[in-house]
Amino acid sequence: MSIFDFFRGPDINQGVNMYKDTENAVLIDVREKDEYAEGHIPGSINIPLSQINLIKNRVPNLDTPLFIYCLSGGRSANATSIITGMGYNAVNNIGGISSYGGMLER
Repeated sequence: MSIFDFFRGPDINQGVNMYKDTENAVLIDVREKDEYAEGHIPGSINIPLSQINLIKNRVPNLDTPLFIYCLSGGRSANATSIITGMGYNAVNNIGGISSYGGMLER
């Protein structure tokens, strides 16, 4: 591991694979609705950061494994902090879709 690894964000491709391998996991895109409509990771649900308090309506079980992403990783980091503060136990910031190598759904 080099010093530059500390400045690099999470690897979204690895995060998506972890999501797929985790039973009952939920993949959450915290970008705004128009961004989500332009293209998102298949299987993800959209809960914009500006409405993150509504997560309890969509994912009521606090033990549900959550995998959070946005465009570049900033909003997903904020969302992860907020969601953890709400009592969720398994929250993973997987970074930004801008680095995603898979197919997108529209």
